[in-house]
Amino acid sequence: MIGPPVSAQMNISKSKFVAGIQCLKRLYLEVHQPELAAEPDDASKAAMAQGYQVGLVAQKAFPGGVTVEAGREELDRAIKTTRELVAKSEVPAIFEATFQHEGVLVRADVLKRSGRSGHRLIEVKSATRMKPYYAYDLAVQRHVLAGAGIDVKQPSLMLLNRKYVFDGKDLDVAQLFVTAEVNPEDVVSEDEISDRLKEQFRILNRNKPPDIKPGEQCKDPYRCEFYDHCNPELPADHLSFLPRVAAKKIRLLVAAGIISIKKIPAKFPLSENQRRAVDCVRSGKPFISPELRDELDGLKYPLCFMDFETVFPALPLYARMSPYDQIPFQWSVHRQEKPGAPLKHYEFLAENDSDPRLPFVESLRKALAGAGNIVVYNKTFEDTRLKDLARWLPKHAPDVEVIRGRLWDLYDVVRRNVYHSAFAGSFSLKTVLPAFVPEMTYETLEVADGTAAGLAWERFLDPATPPLEQSRLKLALLEYCKQDTLALVKLLEVLRERAGSLKKRP
Repeated sequence: MIGPPVSAQMNISKSKFVAGIQCLKRLYLEVHQPELAAEPDDASKAAMAQGYQVGLVAQKAFPGGVTVEAGREELDRAIKTTRELVAKSEVPAIFEATFQHEGVLVRADVLKRSGRSGHRLIEVKSATRMKPYYAYDLAVQRHVLAGAGIDVKQPSLMLLNRKYVFDGKDLDVAQLFVTAEVNPEDVVSEDEISDRLKEQFRILNRNKPPDIKPGEQCKDPYRCEFYDHCNPELPADHLSFLPRVAAKKIRLLVAAGIISIKKIPAKFPLSENQRRAVDCVRSGKPFISPELRDELDGLKYPLCFMDFETVFPALPLYARMSPYDQIPFQWSVHRQEKPGAPLKHYEFLAENDSDPRLPFVESLRKALAGAGNIVVYNKTFEDTRLKDLARWLPKHAPDVEVIRGRLWDLYDVVRRNVYHSAFAGSFSLKTVLPAFVPEMTYETLEVADGTAAGLAWERFLDPATPPLEQSRLKLALLEYCKQDTLALVKLLEVLRERAGSLKKRP
């Protein structure tokens, strides 16, 4: 049910204004049909909680600052309190300063006094680099503050500094954050903000949402919470399921009346992998390259299959780490000494909040001792984590370099030599595995992907988590990581069978 039209006196919050910049239909649905939105998943909730924590730490950079405490139902009081604090020259900074002007409501992260009557507007982001769309966030705040009679100097951003290295003791907020201003070419004018607001109020007063077709705005800069509502499930042969297909190519084909992979003209420019996908969708048969067997026959024993799990907190937790550095907290290894020999499984899981990096490396080195090749899926991930560990733990760098030198990437081999229509353009393990090893599934696992593993590990370490839940989470984490390396074993077995049968054809 669509809500009644709203008046121009309604409040558009800063977040809703920015949502309207992304898509006016998103804004309309947020206001009138919020029940259509997908519930935020655990990862989204964790990201919001992390952003909140970053904001609290940023406030330490402004000693003497005062927070405007108010819930959503106490906005009038928040506005009044903000006015009172602005009038007090002895207050150097205000956090969550709340202002309203012509139906637009904003809460400024930091309003820092500058001179006798001026103020600096500072927006805190848990990002590490400036993004163009931040310009609208700052511009609408400046618009409202100016309308409320606040003299705003050049607005700026506080971003996390990736070059900051934590000493393991106390976060140095002076080094943890960097200040950035909007690039001149990205600055949003007052006229544009006024025009955008007029358009948003006009749309909100309509009886139905605007007719906006799904497009790149559905995911840029964020995946819209109404994505599933606006984007019905696509047929299996849709153009978007080509591997790494550019939006420009899709637009060209759609403009020509083509939406099915099967109907792409033979002369249309496609990459080798894309043309291979077209052939597989048309024939209904998987592609196995004749070169696959030679690649697999080159594997050296003892053969190990390895997988890591990590978390990447915005605020560094351990010495020598920087914002968003990845903390490896778990590994799984399946090991086979020679062809046909039984598999052995080894595993590690950090079970307390002490620095897990040293025990991670020491236990991994023992499990991989004497390995020939170490099979991973998408080598870049494990290789980068190993490089990090060598940098953090220089005494173990030689052992880590040996491991790095033996990595063998099954992902690259699959991309070069294999395609199945069930891949739907993706070569991730979660799509490749069910196409060739359908009996292996992640659907019954409590932890079913890397993001969920990180969240589960954080809950597992939380002292507030009841012991029974901690035990359940530990088992779920171990089961998931073990499944990942066993999946590599099974997938390699099937590919060897397929490659072998292909060689025997006349």
